[in-house]
Amino acid sequence: MKWGSMRLNRSITALFAGSLAITCLAACSSSNPGTKGNNSATGATVLKIGMPDGAITANSNPYLNSSASAALGYRYMIYEPLAMPNDTKPADPAKPWLATKWDWTNNFKTVTFTIRDGVKFSDGSPMTSDDVAYSFQILKDKTALNFNALDIADVSASGSTVTVNFNTSQFVTQAKVLKTFVIPKAIWSKMSDPTTDAVANPVGTGPYTLKSITTQNATLDLRSSGYWQALPKVKELLYTSYTGNDTMTTALTSGAAEWSYVFIPNAKTVFVAKDPAHFKLWFPPTLSADGLWINTTVKPFDNAALRKAMSMVINRDDIFNQGESGYFKPLVSSVTGLPTPAGNPFIAPQYVGKNATVDVAGAKAVLTGAGFKFNGSSLVDPTGKPVTITLTDPAGWSDYQTDLSIIADNFSQIGIKATIDKADENAWTKNIGAGNFQAAMHWSNGGATPYDMYENIVDGANVKPIGTDSPNGNYGRFNSPAATQALKDYANAPDDASRAKALSTLEDIMVNQVPMIPTSAGNVGAEYSTKNWTGWPDDSNAYAGGQLTQVGALDVVLHLTPSTK
Repeated sequence: MKWGSMRLNRSITALFAGSLAITCLAACSSSNPGTKGNNSATGATVLKIGMPDGAITANSNPYLNSSASAALGYRYMIYEPLAMPNDTKPADPAKPWLATKWDWTNNFKTVTFTIRDGVKFSDGSPMTSDDVAYSFQILKDKTALNFNALDIADVSASGSTVTVNFNTSQFVTQAKVLKTFVIPKAIWSKMSDPTTDAVANPVGTGPYTLKSITTQNATLDLRSSGYWQALPKVKELLYTSYTGNDTMTTALTSGAAEWSYVFIPNAKTVFVAKDPAHFKLWFPPTLSADGLWINTTVKPFDNAALRKAMSMVINRDDIFNQGESGYFKPLVSSVTGLPTPAGNPFIAPQYVGKNATVDVAGAKAVLTGAGFKFNGSSLVDPTGKPVTITLTDPAGWSDYQTDLSIIADNFSQIGIKATIDKADENAWTKNIGAGNFQAAMHWSNGGATPYDMYENIVDGANVKPIGTDSPNGNYGRFNSPAATQALKDYANAPDDASRAKALSTLEDIMVNQVPMIPTSAGNVGAEYSTKNWTGWPDDSNAYAGGQLTQVGALDVVLHLTPSTK
């Protein structure tokens, strides 16, 4: 999902990594429903789900990211999408869901959905094309609800079809359009303010209804009838919000939780080794990247040769194994920065199979060829000044701090003296946005094509003057008219050949001009237990992502069956 502000888009790693042990609330509460067990004689009926979010807002409005339904992810158990894209395989066709088919025309400015017949909301009322049309119209009318920023022009319904026209090509946002969930018009059209109302009794087409909610827990029950496809085997979903990483990890290892998304330092020892037959880590990459963002307005880092040499000495394997505990943020090896295998269909022919490897000698040759010199063990720029750099990230973001230590050591091999600034988070956020930094580990946006990732990194339209906040990305102030044009060409291309040409240009720029150094991938992963439930996605059957706060979580639950006792 593409967010408009970096303040909303911090990866789960950084949000949770290094969280302090807090007085046990969720993990130790005797009233915590997360401790409720399954009957080993009759098979599992309850799935226990946890997130380390602390106190939650007892609000089930699916559009509000501050609500419990969003933070815990249960909005997708109640409200269903028109189609179900697979975030682990973004180039694959989406699964038909509330729409049986869809047709894009007018160079992806128009989509016509054929709406599934026989679907009922949980209150027993039928879902109609008017409900689907309203689900898009409300996004156009209420900007605050349009968290995917869909550029909707108009919507119309006719019989069993719904047509949505957009002002611009939606090729790069197709998946977001398909993920639009359907709400009942009869209920939402009568709400006083859909942008703030709490929605105490959410009604959707999904297989579950909300039974109860507190600031710590939410319980969902399976619908007794009326669901349009076979009901899931999971009878009850118990969501618990734990106080932080430590209590969440304790819940996973004790069995109080069976499914989560949390950064666990040394997870293979702390979690998997406690029950290797059942405790699993699965963190497939998405098309987004974490890496070292370099302020290209600061000399000598405005020199592409220097940035390329810096990339050539960074040990991405160490960052993966040490900073990300060997699992959480998958290794990015392609020189294009595209995570694989998710990005494989998008890699230009000239870069297929070309991976970034540590090459100190090659980096030194690049530097000397660009006028840099070595004064003993120190690198000197073409003006005669020693090359030094300050690497900065918040002190509490332990994964990034480990990454910075590795990078600083790597840079010493080509004579760059690096200093690590363990910044205050609020000050760091402000400085990154304003361009007051030299280099920092940061994340990128992501989507179903490389567009979101590359746009966030290189779009000249996002370049702001130093001192002015850059809310839409390009924090390194990389300004390449060729990159900006290639992004426009990719998003609006009339055919696949034109699109491939634009993407090849963007990849050339990433490889040769190195506006940012990708090291790790975003993910749609999970920790889960197979003790009570089987059917989870994994490398052998990646039918959906495992991230429980994404729309694919519904597909996961529909695949689960009780383990054989």
